[in-house]
Amino acid sequence: MKLKITSIGNSAGVILPKEILARLRLAKGDDIYLLETPDGIKLTTFDPTLAEQMEVAEQIMREDRQVLHKLAQ
Repeated sequence: MKLKITSIGNSAGVILPKEILARLRLAKGDDIYLLETPDGIKLTTFDPTLAEQMEVAEQIMREDRQVLHKLAQ
């Protein structure tokens, strides 16, 4: 899909068509992330920083399962 860069105030931006917003389940004001990959640029709703934090949290929960169970009581 070909998109044009357009002026938005003093900045430049790309307007995403409704179909793309619907496919990504996005609305005005939502965040998207730009990732540089070996194949080029990727726009995604996936937050890589949050994913890393969740991976660390899950690891801690697995390692300290008994402690967390006691705290929950």
